[in-house]
Amino acid sequence: MALVVALISTALSGCRGRTGAEPGTVTFLLEASPANLDPRIGTDAPSERLDSLLYSGLLSHDEQMKPIPDLAVSWQIPDPQTYIFTLRAGVRFHDGRALTSADVKYTFDSILSGQVKTAKRGTYRSVESVEAPNDATVIFHLRAPDAALLWNLMRAGIGIVARGSAASIAQQPNGSGPFRLERMTADDEIVLAANPDYFGGRARVERVRFRIVPDAMVRALELRKGSADIALNNLTPDMTDAVEKYPGIKVSRGAGSTVAYLAFNLDDPLTTHRELRQALAYATDRETIIRYQLRGQARLANSLLPPNHWAADPHAPQYPYDPQRSEALLDAAGFRRGPDGTRVHLTLKTSTDESTRQLAAALQDQWKRVGVALDIHPIEFATFYSDVTHGSFQMYTARWVGGNNDPGIFEYVFSSKKFPPDGANRGRYRSAQVDDLVARANAEPDQEKRRALYFQVQEIVGQDLPYINLWYPENVGVYRDRLGNVEPGPAGDYDFLAGVTIR
Repeated sequence: MALVVALISTALSGCRGRTGAEPGTVTFLLEASPANLDPRIGTDAPSERLDSLLYSGLLSHDEQMKPIPDLAVSWQIPDPQTYIFTLRAGVRFHDGRALTSADVKYTFDSILSGQVKTAKRGTYRSVESVEAPNDATVIFHLRAPDAALLWNLMRAGIGIVARGSAASIAQQPNGSGPFRLERMTADDEIVLAANPDYFGGRARVERVRFRIVPDAMVRALELRKGSADIALNNLTPDMTDAVEKYPGIKVSRGAGSTVAYLAFNLDDPLTTHRELRQALAYATDRETIIRYQLRGQARLANSLLPPNHWAADPHAPQYPYDPQRSEALLDAAGFRRGPDGTRVHLTLKTSTDESTRQLAAALQDQWKRVGVALDIHPIEFATFYSDVTHGSFQMYTARWVGGNNDPGIFEYVFSSKKFPPDGANRGRYRSAQVDDLVARANAEPDQEKRRALYFQVQEIVGQDLPYINLWYPENVGVYRDRLGNVEPGPAGDYDFLAGVTIR
């Protein structure tokens, strides 16, 4: 970390440019531009998080990921294939038009009909039709029961657009959220102004200026010199610790819902052995990696779901660091030490991101102690993603960001019907029990009964171990002390900006 402090100090001493804060404006640093600000299309994190400020959804969620009202003040499920929503009165789009059920119907009809080309179309495959019998009522008719529908109607996954919206809304958003677009310059900045007519109450800041700054060191320098106010989850732990030492800088740390994991290819003749996968889990000293590599900015994970989630099983199988148990499992599975002490050679693919390469090096060192030789293959992200999608890996490490906030992820990543391109079961995991349980859970509208089914899923996959769940990184906001009430939620979205104050 001393090197990081020195680099920041040296770079700052030669830094030139505007310093000082803009009155009434929060300057927020992004590492990448949003891909598309049409809320029916954008699926990348910057797009969905900005869309959540610009648009409202039928529903939102609380910190346990349970549905709560947004545009819909109430809903009924008279049978498993019918969902009836009642809209709040008096909501208007940013251009002044009233928002009614016709706009909700148009939003989903444009996706389902293929009028809008979007990856989100598959999310609503269970929807047969959407009806708007009057301005305040929306009825979803389903082809088959789909208990995940409520989750898939939540902001920021989908936002409601105005009836007849053209493709231009990607550049000229017209939503009903707490902020409206003031100006946007590609790959440079996006400025949002408070919506004075927002039904949830006007934001406490006048505007938020999102600046696109791809380099993490530059983001740290901008915060240090006062030309930016906040960066969320995009500085390395070393940089966060270094910048925090300077006057005028504060750090907000809170529980996050993103999960880091290591996945296995179960078609591989070595990693198909469950005992080997369990042995590797016991050989992984996650607490040490969290303490030193992540500077304590994460919590141990034992499920894909974050621990605050309504469906998370607190008693899912645990794999504490236990090298002796690891060696016993390897012996029992026939992986005995050779003359050089090595039991087996394995290969781990990663992206070229610095944090994943550091994780791979730590695993290489830890697993060597139990006789597992690990070869590391870092490759640029596009190739990495293509390889894991096509099953060209023995092991890989990645994160789920947002997708693990709904228990439907267990079907998406572990059902034998969800091999790519139909899902994300990249490791080709097969379990008839899991297939049955996730199908039953997806058709079960009662939340307590769904919870019981997902507990069983977590028990089975926790024993089979197609993934080693590593940790939940914390949400870390680094910000100037001119800001108050900086309280990011577990999902790491930007909704908290509506409540931020400027001193």
